[in-house]
Amino acid sequence: MPYINVEIKARTNNAEEIRNWLVDHNADFKGTDWQTDTYFNVSNGRLKLRQGNIENNLIFYFRPDQEGPKQSDFQLLKIDNPNLLSEILSQSIGIKTIVKKKREIFYIDNVKFHIDEVPGLGNFVEIEAGNIHKNLSREQLLEQCNYYRKALKIEDLDLLNRSYSDMILERAI
Repeated sequence: MPYINVEIKARTNNAEEIRNWLVDHNADFKGTDWQTDTYFNVSNGRLKLRQGNIENNLIFYFRPDQEGPKQSDFQLLKIDNPNLLSEILSQSIGIKTIVKKKREIFYIDNVKFHIDEVPGLGNFVEIEAGNIHKNLSREQLLEQCNYYRKALKIEDLDLLNRSYSDMILERAI
């Protein structure tokens, strides 16, 4: 079943401040996930296998590269045997790149917050307002994203218009 997120990704030097704000506002802390995202070669969209100690999913999505809130249309499949699936996809369509990160995961209602450390790239915060459990419009999701962006004091100059995978690929050139 397809879902949509409206999401914001930004650099941060204020991870502790963001973490404290989330705790002070009763965010549900799901834990720290050590994730490996393997991106595969596909002709359109993006296909990644997320392997972690909390999340193990195959995710196919379309998302424009733009700063600020952006809509992501995605399909998500929970995976029981991510190692085998990684091997099958690697052999059949090939790996585009791999992103490793430490991710703290918080929720406030339908909004998911990530505080990420990506080796070689730095520290980041993500806000994802999603309709996976609620029937909310794109406009309502955008409103939620903007509200939390302001609350977490995310500045325009910190916003990113590309994914970690794009940044890793750019560094490799």
